[in-house]
Amino acid sequence: MPDQPHTDHLVQLLRTTLGASLLGVYLHGSATLGGLRPHSDVDLLAVVREPTSHEQRRLLTEELLKVSGVGEGLRPVELTVVVQDGVRPWRYPPACEFLYGEWLREDFERGMTPVPGPNPDLAPVLTMVLLADAPLLGPGPAELLDPVPAADLRRAIVAGVPELMEQLAADTRNVLLTLARVWSTLDTGGIRSKDAAAVWAAGRLPAEHRQVLARARGVYLGDEEERWGDLDVRSCAEYLVRVIDEGYCS
Repeated sequence: MPDQPHTDHLVQLLRTTLGASLLGVYLHGSATLGGLRPHSDVDLLAVVREPTSHEQRRLLTEELLKVSGVGEGLRPVELTVVVQDGVRPWRYPPACEFLYGEWLREDFERGMTPVPGPNPDLAPVLTMVLLADAPLLGPGPAELLDPVPAADLRRAIVAGVPELMEQLAADTRNVLLTLARVWSTLDTGGIRSKDAAAVWAAGRLPAEHRQVLARARGVYLGDEEERWGDLDVRSCAEYLVRVIDEGYCS
């Protein structure tokens, strides 16, 4: 679990910024799937009653830029905000009201403010929130959210694969581990932590790709330095994409 003072500060930020519209705040992701690793984000979902204003989204972004990051005393934060009637009753694609993540930092530092819009990635997020059942504020998540149908979960995680591949060179570790998790979810229906998904996938990979995924897992766990020049990363990633495509079409 993340440090309580850190999550308490994030919850207070949401209460201050979103006011009476805030219905609940929920922890999910690595913190609830085996524990935070050195490179893990603190993943939060906030559910609100009413749409946010541009000013609220601007203030959230401004404050998150100060408290999210990599370095001493910092932990990357991924915050998703949904309006309850944008996801309940469930429909595909679901509507995302606000999204903050460190991969968007450069855009935010240039003054971009997130805008609401459809986001298929909410399907696995909501699934993890419901499975974790880890409220930081408000009732249990099942009181505010509908379950995501298995077909929509599969559809959503596959939809994000092309964008992942575009980030392979810039975010190699995370892309490889996410592809392993997509494959695992398609095959088993469950959602594993990234390092557990890497173990699951490595046992099913051809021998020539195992070291690539093992390196990604080692970096994620803080056991190895992030270096890739000695490995054929792209071939491994392309193999993972092929088995994902085959698994989704089967």
